[in-house]
Amino acid sequence: MTFVKAGIAQYQKVGASGASYADPYHLTGMLMSTALDRIAQARGAIKRADAPAKGERIGKALAIVDALRTSLDHKTGGELADNLAGLYEYMQHRLLAANLNSDAGALDEVARLLREIKDGWDAIPPEARHVQKKPANATHRAPA
Repeated sequence: MTFVKAGIAQYQKVGASGASYADPYHLTGMLMSTALDRIAQARGAIKRADAPAKGERIGKALAIVDALRTSLDHKTGGELADNLAGLYEYMQHRLLAANLNSDAGALDEVARLLREIKDGWDAIPPEARHVQKKPANATHRAPA
């Protein structure tokens, strides 16, 4: 539940709506989509030499990538979560470089990496999206 609240707050912070009704799976996809949108907008700002817009959009993309990174469950996710954390951190460094150097190539690299993660996320079968662990002390009861 903490992730949902943090994700909703982050999503609303970057100017999107509809997050308060999203489940954690859908919210993560929305965050990735919004980050990709902000990166594309930053790329356009670089082409127009609009430094304030570039900085604002890259800042929003950075905040989203940070929210994705900090929401990882390393205990449950193990090596996969650790690898994603490293990749998100790398993306943050590349976004900072893109902002400092008006480097559209760095934005393209981050967008490509984030799209790959999002494609994998979107490919998770619906039946696997809402799997929850049973509490350790739960007992199985036959239907009456």
